[in-house]
Amino acid sequence: MKYVKLTVVAVPLLLAAGCETASQNDKAMLDKANANAAEAKAASLKASADAQAAAAAARAAADAANRAAAEAKAASDKADRIFQKNLRK
Repeated sequence: MKYVKLTVVAVPLLLAAGCETASQNDKAMLDKANANAAEAKAASLKASADAQAAAAAARAAADAANRAAAEAKAASDKADRIFQKNLRK
């Protein structure tokens, strides 16, 4: 009877200790997963900021190209007017 009582008390304690060890391992794995997720989030935010900066630079380049095209057309039109004027003389 004494061994039965000891077993009844010892088995739950052993199981609790075993569960605690597994829980610590799980906690370590969860901490590592959370750290990896935080790193991934930081990397995605950086990539998003870089993409937005690249998009802004592309818009600025497109605007500059449009202005250059307009200036080139104006210069071409002026040269054409001068040429036509000289033909009439």
